[in-house]
Amino acid sequence: MKAQAPSILSADLTITGSIMSDGEVQLDGQVSGDVQAGTLTIGEEASVQGEVVADSVVIRGRVEGSVRARQVQLASTARIEGDIIHSTLAIESGAYFDGNCRRSSDPLSDKPAQSKSSSSSAGSGPKPQSAPPSAPPAPKQASAANATPMFGDDKPKAAAGADPFKS
Repeated sequence: MKAQAPSILSADLTITGSIMSDGEVQLDGQVSGDVQAGTLTIGEEASVQGEVVADSVVIRGRVEGSVRARQVQLASTARIEGDIIHSTLAIESGAYFDGNCRRSSDPLSDKPAQSKSSSSSAGSGPKPQSAPPSAPPAPKQASAANATPMFGDDKPKAAAGADPFKS
C-alpha cells in the first residue's frame, strides 16, 4: 500500500461543519463542528468546537467538546473543555483539562459521556425522588468551666466556636 500525505488545514482556514477522514489530518485552523480522522494533530493555534474522534490524537491547541480516541496526547499548550474517552492518555505538564476522563477498551464505539446527556434532559421525564438527608443532631455546647480533660490534658477545652489557636 502506498503511504498518503496528511491533509493539512492551515491556520487561515475556518470551517463550519464536520470533517471526516480515514487518514492523517493536521489541523491548524478553526473548526466549528465535529472532526473524525484516523490520526489527528491539532496545532497550537487551532481550535475545535465539537466532538473529536480519532484512532490517535495529539492536541496542542483548544478543544471545546468531547474527545474519543484510542491514544490521546495532551501537549503542554493544550486546552480541553470536555470529556475524554480513551484507551491510553498522556498529559504533559502545563496542559489545561476541564472535564471527565474515562478509560475504555474501545473508545471509538463508546458514546460520549452519559453525565452530559442526563443533565441536558432535565425536562424530558420525571426524576426519581430521593429522601432528603436527615440532619445530624446538633452538637452539645460545652462551656470552658465544665469541660472535662481528655487523654491526660489538664487544661480545660475551649468552648464550641472559640478560636483553637488562642490560648
